[in-house]
Amino acid sequence: MKRLWVQLTVAFAVVILVTVGVVGLLAGLSAGQAFRAYVAYSGALPHQALIERLVEYYESRANWAGVEQILDRAATFSPPAGGVRRPPPEPGGEPAPLQFVLADGSGRVVYDGVQGRVGRRLNREEQAAAQEITVGDEIVGQLVVSMPIRTGILGPLEEIFLARLRRWLVAGGLLAGGLGLLLGLALSRSLTAPLQRMAAAARAIAKRDFSRRVDVDGSEELSEVARAFNEMAVALEASEKQRQDMVADVAHELRSPLSVLQGNLRAILDDVYPLDKAEVSRLYDETRLLSRLVDDLRELALADAGQLGLSLQPIDVAEVARSAAASFAPVAEAQEVELRVEMDHDLPAVQADADRLAQILRNLLINALHHTPSGGSVRIHASRQDGFVKVAVSDTGVGIAPEDQSRVFDRFWRADRARARDERWARGTGLGLSIAQSLVEAHGGRIWIESELGVGSTLLFTLPVAG
Repeated sequence: MKRLWVQLTVAFAVVILVTVGVVGLLAGLSAGQAFRAYVAYSGALPHQALIERLVEYYESRANWAGVEQILDRAATFSPPAGGVRRPPPEPGGEPAPLQFVLADGSGRVVYDGVQGRVGRRLNREEQAAAQEITVGDEIVGQLVVSMPIRTGILGPLEEIFLARLRRWLVAGGLLAGGLGLLLGLALSRSLTAPLQRMAAAARAIAKRDFSRRVDVDGSEELSEVARAFNEMAVALEASEKQRQDMVADVAHELRSPLSVLQGNLRAILDDVYPLDKAEVSRLYDETRLLSRLVDDLRELALADAGQLGLSLQPIDVAEVARSAAASFAPVAEAQEVELRVEMDHDLPAVQADADRLAQILRNLLINALHHTPSGGSVRIHASRQDGFVKVAVSDTGVGIAPEDQSRVFDRFWRADRARARDERWARGTGLGLSIAQSLVEAHGGRIWIESELGVGSTLLFTLPVAG
């Protein structure tokens, strides 16, 4: 009973049975009542003699005033006196009484032996059973003759007809219920089939088969769920590939300093290298590289988990930028690279963490200085833009090809692998721009790159204005 298609089938069955039952009951009651009304109006037909008497009465008076004297006598006397044919009496009982309703030519009742409401209009049943009374070419009246609607007016044939009608209603209701039940079963299975396919695909993804997708079909709601499922599968597949690449890259980045450490320590143990301060200093540099790599990985892990601690407050971007530039001035001077800071006037404060903002600028400056040759320049510029402050770090390096610009924020990615093997560039971890991206997005901003081969690159990011 916990299966959705079973619950839907039961729900369909209950609704169909209740609907068919109610419709059958109402149809049976309505048909019985209508049939009795038919028998009541058709079982007592007015005799031509009564019609002729009414015509003579209207011709003599030109109205129906006092006509109740004739109709009262017709309702109580025998057929020869009343001028009507009475239906046969019930077994062992008195003859069935007659009821008369007389209306004028417009259908307004002038004599009412049924409801006693003179002046009303004839209803539809009375209009159908009425016999017109004409004088010349003018319809001057309509006479309705009936018996009281009760069970006793039905004869054996009429009772057989009603019993047969009820049986057909029951059989039709059962047939309709059975067909509805089968249709509900088919419909419920068709509704739940896409869900079962998605459940099978979800189990496959849980077993790390990230290539599984589901067909987008069915109703609009099921199609939307299928599209969302496929988008989730694509994201999981990309995330899994990124995780595998990152594990491989981390292993590669850790292997180099560990190999240096192991090789040098083995050489010292084998008396190949002397145990002096110079050799210890080289080993210490390798441990510092390992420490930076671990710290960077920890920053990224916190960013991925949404647990980066930020102490947000109004910060002067110009002050932080000048401080970051001052700390890199000796490096720029040693590389013969010009380092400039240019800020717009009346620059508003940003809502940011001062230490994290300084970390972003340091990472971007390291990247810019690494890719700027001697004689080039690196510039930090900030301006206001639609509720944000836009900061740009530009260099005059070789630039990045358009097909590679979408990967500059990938972890461990380098535009020039051969260059990365050179000793001057081998001290980085390859995570600086990824960390900068995570920090900017944690502040509610965005970061992107604009680059042209042979001209240089500009890394830009935005931070929200304070307040």
